[in-house]
Amino acid sequence: MKFKVLYEDNHIIVVVKPSGILSQEDNTKDDDMLTLIKEYLKVKYNKPGNVYLGLIHRLDRMTSGVMVFGKTSKASSRLSNDIRNHLFSKKYYAIVKGNVLEEGILEDCLSKNESNGISYVDPNGKKAKLKYRLVKKIDDLNLVDIELLTGRHHQIRVQFSSRNNPVLGDALYDKKFDGKLYLHAYSLSFTHPVTKEVLEFKENPSGGKWDLFF
Repeated sequence: MKFKVLYEDNHIIVVVKPSGILSQEDNTKDDDMLTLIKEYLKVKYNKPGNVYLGLIHRLDRMTSGVMVFGKTSKASSRLSNDIRNHLFSKKYYAIVKGNVLEEGILEDCLSKNESNGISYVDPNGKKAKLKYRLVKKIDDLNLVDIELLTGRHHQIRVQFSSRNNPVLGDALYDKKFDGKLYLHAYSLSFTHPVTKEVLEFKENPSGGKWDLFF
């Protein structure tokens, strides 16, 4: 199995997506979480035919971290509605280069170039906001703890790179590509779509440069 299951009940499944795996299928036909989890559920419960699984939110292909999927249409609909109403709390760890303040709030307007999939700061774009704190600094590398306050395309990567603090290993927004993107969604908090219990799931990153900080 290419992913770790953190939690599962009749309504939802929470997993850790590895870096390099798509959230859902695209024209590359490479491995994607939606297909992999469907196969996992089909085998685990010996289900014939297609298995229902609802995609609630996405992580970029090279971003790792915690994701939740709906196992029923009702659960998926309720979770998707909570996402739209900004009722999910998402926190990330990133290793960024350069010098950063101890903490801060980054606010920009971002647009996306649909032809090449690259986002950029644009005064006519959509509002993007996050807050962060510096956890630890080693030489030119900084571990930052980030809370997303909006959910724009490549938001963390664009906002930090535009301030000369690119995420380590970012091939799109940093010319000195390191080979692995050091961006990880370590915490996801939301209300269970059926029991209404507030759930929080955490998973720290590991491997490569992450091991300098964890």
